[in-house]
Amino acid sequence: MRGVIMDAPGQISVTEREDPQIIDPTDAIVRITAACICGSDLWPYRGVEPADHLLMGHEYVGIVEQVGDEVTTVTPGDFVVGSFVISDGTCEICRAGYPSKCVNAEFVHGGIGTQAEKARIPYADGTLVATPGQPDEDLIPSLLAASDVLGTGWFAADAAQAGPGKTVAVVGDGAVGLMGVLAAKQLGAERIIAMSRHADRQALAREFGATDIVEERGEAGVAKIKELTNGLGAHSVIEAVGTEESFMQAIHAARGGGHVGFVGVAHEGVKLPMDEVFFAEVHLHGGPAPVRRYLPELIDLIWKREINPGTVFDLTLPLDQAAAGYEAMVERRATKVLLTL
Repeated sequence: MRGVIMDAPGQISVTEREDPQIIDPTDAIVRITAACICGSDLWPYRGVEPADHLLMGHEYVGIVEQVGDEVTTVTPGDFVVGSFVISDGTCEICRAGYPSKCVNAEFVHGGIGTQAEKARIPYADGTLVATPGQPDEDLIPSLLAASDVLGTGWFAADAAQAGPGKTVAVVGDGAVGLMGVLAAKQLGAERIIAMSRHADRQALAREFGATDIVEERGEAGVAKIKELTNGLGAHSVIEAVGTEESFMQAIHAARGGGHVGFVGVAHEGVKLPMDEVFFAEVHLHGGPAPVRRYLPELIDLIWKREINPGTVFDLTLPLDQAAAGYEAMVERRATKVLLTL
């Protein structure tokens, strides 16, 4: 089968890999229908993380081809959406709502790789969710978004306690930040402030529910948020970048007692000045999103066409042109790239 390999930073190839096989009785083999390139894939591409023949891809939808003897919730022929973190669904941490910290957690990126024609998914019952039937073609991008960026944006909004009567500020206008806007809207936020300097992303943020746009960054951006909130700051702030500047922008933009949901992946030794964090007196909650927790709800919303997160994909390429997709994202010519198979 074909699969995307990152041979080294900046070097993407589509090569032949062995077809996956059932190894454990909890495994499923999924024939991938669509995959995509994530902003987090760009970290090794830029050389910030090691990249030595990595199996790429962790967002995926597809059709189950085969299951192990102990799999009970999906069967061959089911169309499924999978989380970007493998989880057994049965441990104490999974049952508490944090499958991304499952005792058997494994990131799909690197070891499995779903930018490929097929993938072996361990712990299928705890990782995959079947759709109510075979989806119409136009639903596939939205279902694919649920595999990571939608679920991650949803977790950020949930962690930030976005809801009725709340003002939500979103730091970061990539795919996750935009999904945070959509999630805040769905959770009932009264006002949603998207922080973005890019006209195309501003337009998409408006489509997803943003009521205000702030182009300033850093302390200037914080001052603008305070100006829009009677000097108090936002009730809820979503941080979807992962730099020290974005973390502190999010913390300073929150009012005293407010909530910050952080899902931007921190790199390059990001450190926070704890004296400022201490005196900000805000709630901080975040990390790798427990996407599997939200998948049934998100699939239902998509299936009923109540949300359309698939519009976050602004470039679609065949799998064989994955290298061009990586280039487009790192050069900011695309917000998120969908790969067809």
